[in-house]
Amino acid sequence: MKVPQTLAEARSQIDSLDEQIQALISQRARIALEVAHIKQRSGDTGNHYRPSREAEVLRRAIERNHGPDGGPLTDETIARLMREIMSVCLSLESPLTIAYLGPEGTYTQAAVQKHFGDSVTARATRAIDEIFRDVETGAADYGVVPVANSIGGVVSNTLDELVHTQLRICGEVTLAVHHQLLSKQTELESIVKVYSHAQSFAQCRKWLDAHLPKAEREVVSSNGEAARRAAAEGAGTAAIASLQAGRINALNILASNIEDDPSNTTRFLIIGRHEPASTGDDISSIVMTAHRNQPGALFKLLQPFADSGLDLTRLESRQVKGSVVPDYYFFVDFAGHESDPKVREVLETVRSSAAFFKILGSYPRAVM
Repeated sequence: MKVPQTLAEARSQIDSLDEQIQALISQRARIALEVAHIKQRSGDTGNHYRPSREAEVLRRAIERNHGPDGGPLTDETIARLMREIMSVCLSLESPLTIAYLGPEGTYTQAAVQKHFGDSVTARATRAIDEIFRDVETGAADYGVVPVANSIGGVVSNTLDELVHTQLRICGEVTLAVHHQLLSKQTELESIVKVYSHAQSFAQCRKWLDAHLPKAEREVVSSNGEAARRAAAEGAGTAAIASLQAGRINALNILASNIEDDPSNTTRFLIIGRHEPASTGDDISSIVMTAHRNQPGALFKLLQPFADSGLDLTRLESRQVKGSVVPDYYFFVDFAGHESDPKVREVLETVRSSAAFFKILGSYPRAVM
């Protein structure tokens, strides 16, 4: 296609490309419906979301963006566009319901949209344990739960649920988090009380100490709930929440991006009943406990990973609830898939040395 020389030529080329894009998307959607029919004929009557397949499609799209036909769009933009196309096509095959920590406007809902696109039914819950229950009972196909923040650390409720659930981790998504101070008020000086999730308070502590040192800080179940309360109570109250929560609750922005670290990022896990296939770029998660009163017990559990050259990407400890003598769960993430022979051998070695051992899931590494 020749480079346009006039505005009329540019608009004509855009119209022509739009027509081709629409036709190709429609063709993709028709093929997606045929995929659903093929799966049904083979006896596959469950939902047709396949994390490994979607990760493969997204990675190929990003690779093409760096090829000879690549253009001015960023990898993140390309991934978002492809995600929405896949989301629409998947909704034709089998509509999905995704449970998340509500109400509307939470960062968990934003993670749902980033990972699954907008063509799913997002089901708000009041607490993290309800997300697990919804997926376990079939009220939702998958759930999205926060697990760690780069500033505030781990989300203990999620770790506790992972120990006991029969669900599997099916994927992960990382989300850049930017906090806004929202209120019905228009002046910062009028704020005497701030609502927020505990994690957000931790992520904005320095800013609050500097700008609202005397304001009361009340922890609520989510940032969406914080915005709802600030909207309902009005005078003197504010919330730390997202721009979307501010729009939903018609709140003013008193201050933008008040997180202490501009690189503030939250990691979310996708939980479900399926086990994703290996993609060649996967993360596996396990939880275990060491035998008490054995010197070097934790070292013995971790040594097989080093001996086999498996890269540990995260290690967290969480005290076992109700234990008279302090005992700890160790949550370990590492690069690899449990179906790989080398990984299976390492996991069996670790299992034989652990007092408690559980594989939480092997899943595609977050693409963006």
